[in-house]
Amino acid sequence: MVTLTHIGGPTALVEFAGWRLLTDPTFDPAGGKYKFGWGTGSTKTTGPAIDPADLGPIDAVLLTHDHHEDNLDAAGRAFLPQVDTVVTTASGAKRLGGETRGLSDWETTELSKPGSPTIKVTATPCRHGPPLSHPIVGDVIGFALDWGEGVLWFSGDTVLYDGVKEVAQRLDVDVAVLHVGGVQFPVTGPARYTMTGQDAVELTKLIEPRVAIPLHYEGWKHFVDGKRGVERAIAAAPADTQARFRWLPIGSPVDLT
Repeated sequence: MVTLTHIGGPTALVEFAGWRLLTDPTFDPAGGKYKFGWGTGSTKTTGPAIDPADLGPIDAVLLTHDHHEDNLDAAGRAFLPQVDTVVTTASGAKRLGGETRGLSDWETTELSKPGSPTIKVTATPCRHGPPLSHPIVGDVIGFALDWGEGVLWFSGDTVLYDGVKEVAQRLDVDVAVLHVGGVQFPVTGPARYTMTGQDAVELTKLIEPRVAIPLHYEGWKHFVDGKRGVERAIAAAPADTQARFRWLPIGSPVDLT
């Protein structure tokens, strides 16, 4: 049984076969203001559904990127030393130091512990903004988890582009967790920095996962598309695509098997 708990924003707890994995820890309370650089920023509107003190032991943190505080805020950063294994981008591993494992696109690492299946973790491509934005937005990756029972894929913060579409050719995804929200900032006008609902629907058509789960669409003011945009796009999608989507109640574990 695979259980996923949406804690808020990009933060999710994955539990199966004795493993407890956490994605993008964000545990600051609501009300904080954050600067993302180059005139961009946001306000956090919702705190986490679960306090980090109540999480229990975590085997590993999968961190799509360390340099934006809506993916790793102050409380999330303070949580990292409690975890033996952190996997993130190659550049993020250099910044975080210690035993952090850094991956580039399509590189892999393994997570293992006695009594549980070994997990192959593969970094998948992300582009966290429009073309040519990489020098500004920095490195981001997604994560594909494979323990022999179907791939669980977290897209990471990305727009829809050829790199992320490559997942459809290279992986047999069972559950796709898609970072959406359609992030925009006034200073950069119509430029988008994450997928919209329409993008999520298009990607789901390509990948054809058994289950597609929207994530990272709430909790900050910079989500312009948000949950409503995803709902509209799903409602307009073909019936077989609609049937793949599943919303997670924030703070409650959901069995995905």
